[in-house]
Amino acid sequence: MIVKSEAIFAGANQQNQTSDYNKELGIVAFGAGRSIALWNPLDHDNQGITTTLKGHESTVTCVRFIHDTHCMVSTSEDCHIKIWKVENGNWECVQTITKYTQTIVTLGVLNGVIAIGCASGIVSMWYENKDSDEECFTLGEEFEIEKNVLPLSISMSNVEKNKYLLAIGGTNAHVFIYSFILAGSGIESFQKQAKLEGHEDWVKSLAFRYQETPGDYLLCSGSQDRYIRIWRIRTNDLIIDDDEDENTLTLLNNKQYKFQIDDSLRVCINFEALIMGHDDWISSLQWHETRLQLLASTADTSLMVWEPDESSGIWICSLRLGEISSKGASTATGSSGGFWSCLWFTKDGVDYILTNGKTGAWRVWSTTDNLQVDERLGISGATKEVTDIAWAPSGNYLLSTSLDQTTRLYAPWLFDADGRQRDNSTWHEFSRPQIHGYDMICVEPITDTRFVSGGDEKILRSFDEPKGVAELLKKFLHVNLDETQMPESASLPVLGLSNKATGDDKDTEEENQDDDDLATKNISYEVVTSLTHPPIEDQLQRHLLWPEIEKLYGHGYEITCLDVSPDKKLIASACRSNTPQHAVIRIFSIDTWLEIKPTLAFHSLTINRLRFSPDNRYLLAVCRDRKWSIWERNFDDNTFILKYKNDKPHSRIIWDGDWAPTEFGNAFVTGARDKTIKLWNFDDKTQDYVVMDSVKHSKPVTALSVNQNLIDGKLLVAVGLEDGSIFLYYFANGKFELLQDIDSKYTPADKITRLRWTDRPKDGKHLLGSASSDNSTRIYSVAL
Repeated sequence: MIVKSEAIFAGANQQNQTSDYNKELGIVAFGAGRSIALWNPLDHDNQGITTTLKGHESTVTCVRFIHDTHCMVSTSEDCHIKIWKVENGNWECVQTITKYTQTIVTLGVLNGVIAIGCASGIVSMWYENKDSDEECFTLGEEFEIEKNVLPLSISMSNVEKNKYLLAIGGTNAHVFIYSFILAGSGIESFQKQAKLEGHEDWVKSLAFRYQETPGDYLLCSGSQDRYIRIWRIRTNDLIIDDDEDENTLTLLNNKQYKFQIDDSLRVCINFEALIMGHDDWISSLQWHETRLQLLASTADTSLMVWEPDESSGIWICSLRLGEISSKGASTATGSSGGFWSCLWFTKDGVDYILTNGKTGAWRVWSTTDNLQVDERLGISGATKEVTDIAWAPSGNYLLSTSLDQTTRLYAPWLFDADGRQRDNSTWHEFSRPQIHGYDMICVEPITDTRFVSGGDEKILRSFDEPKGVAELLKKFLHVNLDETQMPESASLPVLGLSNKATGDDKDTEEENQDDDDLATKNISYEVVTSLTHPPIEDQLQRHLLWPEIEKLYGHGYEITCLDVSPDKKLIASACRSNTPQHAVIRIFSIDTWLEIKPTLAFHSLTINRLRFSPDNRYLLAVCRDRKWSIWERNFDDNTFILKYKNDKPHSRIIWDGDWAPTEFGNAFVTGARDKTIKLWNFDDKTQDYVVMDSVKHSKPVTALSVNQNLIDGKLLVAVGLEDGSIFLYYFANGKFELLQDIDSKYTPADKITRLRWTDRPKDGKHLLGSASSDNSTRIYSVAL
């Protein structure tokens, strides 16, 4: 058996310092939930995330590569700092620092020294201990900036040989400058040297520019006051001793901050320039590698490149990327949109600008001398727990829902726009059918062009595929669908939760139409059909929604699970409940979109999973009350009666259950918090379901899926645990047989929330989808 990781989708964390680029390795590392995702943005095949590094127990806050080494430092809300090292492509954690009791919020690194800023207000300096047999960092200095000032940003600069400057910005308007000497015995002569004044709000980002002229370089600081300040730093002979003229206006005074690091090194810092032009908080700053240019990302969804004008020296904007921010949508009004961080690097004479935003997606631009800018294909993924996944009946694509209030469609990129088959197919997000106002919990396709989803809203919503998405799948997957009845596209009203169809409304006169609808009437379809590669984030958010066709009401609390019968006639759903009154199953007819009464009452707590049997005859329900029930369908009127039940099948909550294929017999598998999976087979003698075999694991079983294709008469079962582990089993001759424990390098870092096999193997491979609480959606291929 060969198990291969085909795709990993995970969004970047909403942190200012959650990513970094290593030019030598050619990879971006970024925090994705509690994992660190590695991605090559210049990969010819657009592979996406290749690896995730596990180890942290909470959200990753900072990731930094140590320049000129193969090491990386990461910090997390679990208060731990991890040092990673790569050898032959394999990353390994070589040191974990567990000294802290509060979140690490900022990180600065240079070769041989690390600066850590903690939410307790403490900043600590760690140096590489060369005397130790193992490469490890030792605490060298620890201090508090000022009372009630918490660090938010840190940057370090090697001024001369072993002499360093440390700049810290935090929860006041000043930039604090420290100096220290890095000697063989550790950090020496550490002292606070200056407090740079000028900003009017918290300082969120700092960056030293590497010295072109020895002893003369720059420091930039970005603040929540929407301004960027540039400070000039000079040493020794380059310091200009300006005696202040008594007649000079105080407003024009340029205060010089002078100090000595040691007897041989004098330093002077003065304010150089003020950059104005951003409409919201400055989130991240990056200097260009060779040119005197500064890239700023902000919370107003814009990226700007600033450079000094040749004649006047005034800093001007030479390039603007991103979007024009919505009027009134700013951090002042509670918006958390915009860009959280940015990266900037050069390769083969081309500049690449990367940024991540609220949706977790990475956007990539390439430019040569800021003249021609091309947006390239980036990556995307959920930013919160992925709660459910479901394959299309044809197996062509995978749907996922998440607590980040989105439904996403992933599919393989098989063909180029000109029709040629790609050498290496890669998976991408091709559509974002639903962008909602409530957390999404469950999803299930009805047909290849229609699905139903539910969430915290208590309403089930059904969506139809628009022409634009059908054209996209036709172009890149060669999937042919009947487009005659499809709407062209959909749009999301400003004040609404329902995606409405757009297109030629012949019945509606233009003067009665919404201005926004008129403006975007056919834009989406044209944008989508002109694509030469899978869509980028901007198109996913605006142009690839699916129109909603129906709402289903009835539940009193948040919906927890749903299933669609294989004959596409019925929808079964359940909601959260602490009482028998609400712990009922509701059945809806897909033909009429009406509920079929009565509701199915038996359980007393939340039902965790509903599954129709492959022959449409039975409905299985597993519940928090540790019971399972099987309901038999009357095909004449589609009502159900309770046929079988078991009051104590497991000793703890039953999280999941799934039917075996009809060819195997009348059987199903359950998995529970008591760490066991059990196969139940119908016994003709007792006329009830009995346990054939059970397997106990080290952690609670949170998800399982039974492949609907028998392999040599054997049942193939995938089992997911609370710690992210995935096991594959055969079931034959009355026993479970462990096939493989999938390598932990390729499994999630947190609870598996759903596993789903495709019903249709492709090229002899069975595809397994995995959803997890670590924000990731993963796809594995299993070749038997």
